[in-house]
Amino acid sequence: MAIDETEIARRMDLFAKACRESGAKRTHQRMEIFREVAQSGDHPDVETVHRRVRKRMPTVSLDTVYRTLWWLKELGLVNTLGPPRERTRFDANLSDHHHFMCTHCGVTWDFNSDALNHLSIAETVQSIGSMETMHLEVKGICHNCTVDKSSPT
Repeated sequence: MAIDETEIARRMDLFAKACRESGAKRTHQRMEIFREVAQSGDHPDVETVHRRVRKRMPTVSLDTVYRTLWWLKELGLVNTLGPPRERTRFDANLSDHHHFMCTHCGVTWDFNSDALNHLSIAETVQSIGSMETMHLEVKGICHNCTVDKSSPT
């Protein structure tokens, strides 16, 4: 899913503002790592971000990318997806949305649903604590993998 230039610019402005407000340095490496997630609709994991950023910055380390992505999460600029024991994926789309995750190839797509955004939460959840956010992860086989599995080998 391609992110339009206006949305990327808006996300980069949020990055600059968050750095200013937190007193953090807005380094070139941090900007490029955030830009990679901000312009990506595929919810990349750490290794994917590292591989893509290295094309522009060959000296960036995997450790720097890892630490920066978790720092961006602390600043509220990205969210994480998926079970904590699997490869965590990062998402700079902070608007209300949900995810379709292909269990075969791992691709993750955003989708919107007013109906899901307005679900009432079960009382059992409310008895556990107060909810901050909610999103749904739908897991299945994407169309590309369905086509690939049905083609003769």
